[in-house]
Amino acid sequence: MNAQAKIQSPINLFAHIKFEHLLAGVSGGVTSTLVLHPLDLLKIRFAVNDGQLLTRPHYHGLGNAVSTIIKEEGIPGLYRGVTPNCWGAGASWGFYFLFYNAIKTWMLENGNQKTLGPGSHMLAAAEAGVITLFITNPIWVVKTRMCLQYSTASELPPSKHYTGMLDALVKVYRHEGIPGMYKGLVPGMFGVSHGALQFMAYEEMKKCYINHYQLPVDEKLGTLQYLTFAALSKFFAASVTYPYQVIRARLQDQYKEYSGVLEVIKRTWRYEGLKGFYKGIVPNLLRVIPATAITFVVYETSSHYLLSKKAT
Repeated sequence: MNAQAKIQSPINLFAHIKFEHLLAGVSGGVTSTLVLHPLDLLKIRFAVNDGQLLTRPHYHGLGNAVSTIIKEEGIPGLYRGVTPNCWGAGASWGFYFLFYNAIKTWMLENGNQKTLGPGSHMLAAAEAGVITLFITNPIWVVKTRMCLQYSTASELPPSKHYTGMLDALVKVYRHEGIPGMYKGLVPGMFGVSHGALQFMAYEEMKKCYINHYQLPVDEKLGTLQYLTFAALSKFFAASVTYPYQVIRARLQDQYKEYSGVLEVIKRTWRYEGLKGFYKGIVPNLLRVIPATAITFVVYETSSHYLLSKKAT
């Protein structure tokens, strides 16, 4: 009987899926993206700029980058790629929270526990991250390429000029096939550790706070607590794992062709040294910390509202 229960228990994971977490995650991801997309665009442009492509714009700091983009591309230039970014962020956060909470609940029930430890939080976040990455990677390829459509660049063939998100998806698939849709997947897999570290830190800070004040496990905390825990956990994860984002952006760049992750690492190290792996980290930190704080506050508020409404 116990053996039968163990065999059937993984199937019960699907019984723990609550679409309220999906809707709340989508709301948080889209909200933060709409507010902070220009910083994401700047991060990508700094990350891919290895100094080897003369036709690529070169920026001397954040202020110069913003003024140059506005001068050459207008205000809309700061929002290139915002549509796939909203789709990508919404889908990523939505699916991430959906699978993460389902896996976490399944772990609690199968382990007959009230709370999970740091290792279990990391495992749940990593599993949710891998599933989400496979679903959303094509959107991230399109977002990166649309962010890199400079007004000054003219050397690209028509197959790599995009008029919008759908046009980009069609052209990438038509001219590069499935491998093109999944460029950057390998460093993205390494990036799963980013989400795992972030969620582990976030959950542990929430757990310590709840234990310290002897609150119920499912207690809804205040906005300040969610903001603080989200910002600190994101800063920790982003600082540790940032190089994978540079590698992924360079693999997805339509102006360069690399044979794989190892070639990106070798060429970056040869021409730029260690600092090459941290290009764009300043706009990234300026973006991801408030973005994550906004996302988590919107998510926690929305999910509590939706779940409480469902229960009544």
